[in-house]
Amino acid sequence: MGTTTDELRAIRENVAAICKDFPDTYWREVDKKEAYPQDFVTALTASGYLAALIPEQFGGAGLGIAEAGVILEEINRSGGNSGACHAQLYTMATLLRHGSEEQKQRYLPAIARGELRLQAFAVTEPNAGSETTRIETRAVRNGDRYVVNGQKIFISRAKQSDLMLLLARTTPYSDVQDKTQGISVFIVDMRNVKGNMQIRPLDMMVNHHTNTIFLEDVEVPVENRIGEEGKGFRYIIDGWNAERILVASEAIGDGRWFIDRASTYARERVVFGKPIGTNQGVQFPIAKAYAHVEAADLMRFDAAAKFDRKEKCGAEANLAKLLASEAAWEAADVCLTTYGGYGFARDYDIERKFRETRLLSVAPVSNNLILAFLGQNVLKMPKSY
Repeated sequence: MGTTTDELRAIRENVAAICKDFPDTYWREVDKKEAYPQDFVTALTASGYLAALIPEQFGGAGLGIAEAGVILEEINRSGGNSGACHAQLYTMATLLRHGSEEQKQRYLPAIARGELRLQAFAVTEPNAGSETTRIETRAVRNGDRYVVNGQKIFISRAKQSDLMLLLARTTPYSDVQDKTQGISVFIVDMRNVKGNMQIRPLDMMVNHHTNTIFLEDVEVPVENRIGEEGKGFRYIIDGWNAERILVASEAIGDGRWFIDRASTYARERVVFGKPIGTNQGVQFPIAKAYAHVEAADLMRFDAAAKFDRKEKCGAEANLAKLLASEAAWEAADVCLTTYGGYGFARDYDIERKFRETRLLSVAPVSNNLILAFLGQNVLKMPKSY
């Protein structure tokens, strides 16, 4: 990892300073109204941290995935919800590593300046779920354009995005021997879509502005295809590894927030004449959750270091996401138990963060699928599905 401890500390302090202007009351109100935290995203964009992974020659900060992870971690540790903008970081991996120089010149400077937003990452479909090779959305080439038809689901922040990274089949599933082939990835400019694109909000447990998207004869210029036709599945694996590392970082931020709240409350809350934290039944679960969060943190940095060195890091990225999301959920449960009935009161913010961190065990990939990946690809056991 190229960044020093002092540099990471400076990033943490700077992000924490931004977050001080957006306290619990801000996030509580955003959640209550199911609003988009535009003021926060604007402030983060102005700071340059939302362009963390964009190289300096394109106007970005030129940081690595480790630094980007610390940014998201600190947002969540401060009580915020980095899910409002995290996709603009992890979608960068596909574009940066596999996009053409012309595509980078066309989009990255404007994204770095905050003039363009790249938040939507359209992969998941109703009939495919986690089996991405089974996607049915089709992109058929017609001259200098592709015509796209299909449906995507659980696509967050599509209405808060100017550009969308889209995965579609350019060769039908039945026509390829290797099912990872025949899939292509595109940059869709949603500001001037030709064709019919309908974005329908989903009523969800967490405030991530999640949608179903219907595409009917949507035209995408050939120059907006990233890399070679049919190779898109391999390209987005880089994006997935980045995504898993960054989601692990968010989970670590959540875990530390819960542990801070639980340990503080356990020191201050007096019942039967003494702080509840003197009881081992209260103290030990908090300490154990703390240990698990700190262990996951080490795995996160190991994965980030390999990613930034452009080494294979699928196992490490998946391990980081698995361990961090489970540790965060453990910390959330412990915190709610420590607060008792007050944990369910919205004014304490525990229930809001409780809902938000639960998502990380399921999305952007189910922890069960991670276990299957580890069992098959790392431990070399027979495929279980």
